Amino acid sequence: MDGQRPAAADGSDGERGGAARIVKPRPAELFIDHDNNAEMRWESAENQRFATENDRFFVRNHTRTPLIDAASYRLRVFGDGLAGAPTRDEPLLMSLDDIAALPSQRVTSLLECTGNGRALFDIQQGMTVPGTPWLLGGVGMATWGGVRLSSVLQHAGLRPDARDVMATGLDDPYIHGGINHGRVRRPIPVAKALEDCLLVLEMNGEALPPDHGFPLRLLVPGWVGIASIKWLGELEVSTKALRSPWNTYWYRMTGGDYPPDSPPLTEVPVRSAFELAWRAVLPLGEPVILVGRSWSGAAAIEHVEVSLDGGATWEPTQLQGPSSRNAWARWEVPWVPTAAGEHHVLARATDTLGRTQPDTVPFNNEGYLFWAVVRHPVVVV
Repeated sequence: MDGQRPAAADGSDGERGGAARIVKPRPAELFIDHDNNAEMRWESAENQRFATENDRFFVRNHTRTPLIDAASYRLRVFGDGLAGAPTRDEPLLMSLDDIAALPSQRVTSLLECTGNGRALFDIQQGMTVPGTPWLLGGVGMATWGGVRLSSVLQHAGLRPDARDVMATGLDDPYIHGGINHGRVRRPIPVAKALEDCLLVLEMNGEALPPDHGFPLRLLVPGWVGIASIKWLGELEVSTKALRSPWNTYWYRMTGGDYPPDSPPLTEVPVRSAFELAWRAVLPLGEPVILVGRSWSGAAAIEHVEVSLDGGATWEPTQLQGPSSRNAWARWEVPWVPTAAGEHHVLARATDTLGRTQPDTVPFNNEGYLFWAVVRHPVVVV
């Protein structure tokens, strides 16, 4: 699977106008290499701390990681949703020092690629979809430090009739199908911007790494990863609805039974993953503790069930540590394999809003949001 690179229809792969590049090392024991993108191996999360270490955090790039000089960096803020309506040509400019001078905040939150689990449409449901064939390692959780987006917007003179905020990155323009779609950008409603969004300067107590948005990125907790624009260069604040290819063409459910006017994707669904290699080898007759994590973008995880017999029966797990919205819950269950051969272990989570992982999910053209129960293969010897 590591070598599969279907042509993209979601902006995940395609023409790049230059060599693909990720700055940090991506050793094979930690990552599955997807060219511009690096998928965390879930077995590398075993016995790791609650948050994902920076060097193990997955990387999702549309083009390549830019190297930006912090001293000369300026965030450009403009639009008719601000007092005085500063323009793109004459914006409010904010240095990193200007931003850091605002009240600081730390937020523990997941980030997840919208296509996380895409390969499972084929593996489990026999559905062919394009794009990077993530298993379940396009997700990570960190403690992010920075300033609230609301503080920056109020500093810039947010008007009461402002409607949308468009964040634009500083990575290379994305070229796909011979069309230059410009830099990655996506709007969010002002209500969400004021609720819990963060302009991030630090990741797990360290300076934000280049692959994760240095010197400044947006974090939109609970929402699909495309909303959390890296290498933030511009904030446009408008009294009208804003649009980009990343909320009108990509990152919407299309095809199958979905209507043509499906809205842009927002909240992350409920998912679960074992801290196990795909087709992990386990010893026959020896006790093992199966450990995993479950998460939801809308609510805390309430409980997790596990099946150790391919889905025939289910048993509850013990949640380990905290469970909160936007952060995963860790769980474990003991098992003594009694039969050699290939088995499937399954985990099914339910959040406090009552959302439970289904057995299957409907087809969509881009393979977004595979949140069905995953049949994780293990080999007992």
